[in-house]
Amino acid sequence: MSESYVIIGDGIAGGSAAKTLREESPDADIAVLTDEGEPLYNRILIKEYAKGKIPMEDPLFLHDEEWYEERDIDLELNTHVTTVDTDEKVVRTHESDDYEYDKLLVATGGTPTQLPVDNSDAEGVHHFWTFQDARGIADHSSESATGIVVGAGLLGIDFAAVCGARGIDAKYLMRGDCWWRYALSEDGGEIIHEALRDMGVEPVFQSGVDHFVTDDDGVVTGAVDPNGEEYEGDFVGVAIGLNFNTEFLRGSGIETDNGIVVDEFMQTNVEDVYAAGDITKFYDVILEEHAQNGSWDSAKKQGAVAAKNMVNGHGAEEFRHVSSYSISHFKDLPFVSFGHPTLGDDDAERKYSDTEWRRLTFKNGKLIGGVLIGDLKLQSTFKRIIREERDLTGQKEVLLEEDFDAEMLEAPAQEQ
Repeated sequence: MSESYVIIGDGIAGGSAAKTLREESPDADIAVLTDEGEPLYNRILIKEYAKGKIPMEDPLFLHDEEWYEERDIDLELNTHVTTVDTDEKVVRTHESDDYEYDKLLVATGGTPTQLPVDNSDAEGVHHFWTFQDARGIADHSSESATGIVVGAGLLGIDFAAVCGARGIDAKYLMRGDCWWRYALSEDGGEIIHEALRDMGVEPVFQSGVDHFVTDDDGVVTGAVDPNGEEYEGDFVGVAIGLNFNTEFLRGSGIETDNGIVVDEFMQTNVEDVYAAGDITKFYDVILEEHAQNGSWDSAKKQGAVAAKNMVNGHGAEEFRHVSSYSISHFKDLPFVSFGHPTLGDDDAERKYSDTEWRRLTFKNGKLIGGVLIGDLKLQSTFKRIIREERDLTGQKEVLLEEDFDAEMLEAPAQEQ
């Protein structure tokens, strides 16, 4: 009998897994269950749609329903999984349908975290994760004059870009004194702050939201920060993180720890159950510890690796990858982070001009991540050095040379 595979989630991790499963196992039974009402789309490009830069929806879809039919993959839209019975190997849904599996992949991602303040669920307060979210943001932002952005990270800046593109006079309320303060210093942050101001979004530091203000109809009109300052905003974007979708795994025996814990082969502690994408707390073989990563390329690779292990046996292929995340909202100011820029035990940085800055992070003398602003040409070189796990003790300043080349590094001991 052919193997039966069930995938919960149809983001890039689930979509990549479905594609790989069919390639690796032409005769297998494959079912993809998703609570969204549409098949796989490009989650990176929906921010451009929200900004009004991509007027049509069709180019954003990566798979249509016909794609699944052609590959004999059972796609179940608007399907909410309620429980997973790992003893009986059955997935149960809200309509009491049962899906039996030989191998299961969980790729359900997360749900945006709601601010724990009054009126955070008011009309006009937006979160940004799905295509449906993007549609609502596009409609509302196109008719808004003032805005408020909350969440000083990689997702929050997408809201700032929407405001800039739509000509909204916006305030970006940040709890600290720097955007993405876990990865940027004052020098790097100020480059981003100036770029935000250039697009019409004003950073407000040591701020945040104490509560939102609404009108008599419950529509948001502004926010009051912890300092008592009130800011107008008929459009509000909140991006303070994700709550990972693991509620349906209660009682399954699958280990969770702010996500699903998996090994380097993407398998959970329960045999024949795998996970991929944002939801995973995966064992990073380069970092030599469990880590999390929300980048698109990481999720895509994890889905493919999980599928290969599901078909060919646990241990067939390990997840060994250096991820990257780029921001293209600012004209003439490219930005990329790679690896693990917020971790490590040491770092080094240098500012080269008002628009160029570099920061690198290290662990046990090895490069593990970094951020490049303005000049991205060394991204591939730094990612290769991370993959090589080179001992860079005493050489971190060399990597900051503006014209750095890998040949400038001392040869590894075994090559001397």
